[in-house]
Amino acid sequence: MADALQVELVAADRTVWSGEATMVIARTVEGDVGVLRGHAPMLSLLTEAVVEIAEVEGDVVIATVDGGFLSVANDRVSILSERAVLATEIDVDAARADLEAARSGDLTDDEAERRIRQAEAQIRAVEKAS
Repeated sequence: MADALQVELVAADRTVWSGEATMVIARTVEGDVGVLRGHAPMLSLLTEAVVEIAEVEGDVVIATVDGGFLSVANDRVSILSERAVLATEIDVDAARADLEAARSGDLTDDEAERRIRQAEAQIRAVEKAS
């Protein structure tokens, strides 16, 4: 489709999702960003959060990323993260257990915060997808 964005969501070990979309929403270190066709070129750092991809057909792909980069140029969006997971692949019970473990574990403050953000993002992704 000529009016679509070309989107790739890529983790270190695989391409998680690739295709045409009408919109992408992601959380950067500077706040949430929505990308539509014709968006100005940009490169931003992502936080541990939910990414939403509105497919051309009308479905919405929900995923989580553990930080990474968002690149936009010439109606192409690349989301690159060490770890990216589709909401359909998330075990919400395991995410809740990870959240509790991070809140009560013997982790450094930075590590606990990172794991809390990851688990909360996974839980939000599953809730958005259902």
